[in-house]
Amino acid sequence: MNLNPQFNQIGETFVKQYYEVFDGPRENREKLAIFYHAELSLMSFEGVQVQGAVNIVEKIKNLTFQKIQRMITAIDCQPTFDGGVLINVLGQLKMDEDPVHGFSQTFVLKPMNDSFFIQHDSFRLVIHNA
Repeated sequence: MNLNPQFNQIGETFVKQYYEVFDGPRENREKLAIFYHAELSLMSFEGVQVQGAVNIVEKIKNLTFQKIQRMITAIDCQPTFDGGVLINVLGQLKMDEDPVHGFSQTFVLKPMNDSFFIQHDSFRLVIHNA
């Protein structure tokens, strides 16, 4: 068992860095590739599965909104038994002129060498159509 005692700091720092790039100028979104592994990263975006850094970044670049504003409500982090970090982000976002929506995003950071990569990334808008 290899629990990372700095899991909270790692998780919170990662979230800040990731969303700074994602929420910045649209043309910078391809820089998100540095967070993902070429082959071992998986993303589920609104139920659509994508694998590998190139495909994930292509999916993100093809999202149609021009600007995004995000408010983080909570960041919950847990250590994984391999030294990684499980991160759950809860918040609200506003894309272009759309109404504000809640969202939930979960990341699993996997240790590799002296750093981490996103092994799993799962995103959902919190919309209930009951």
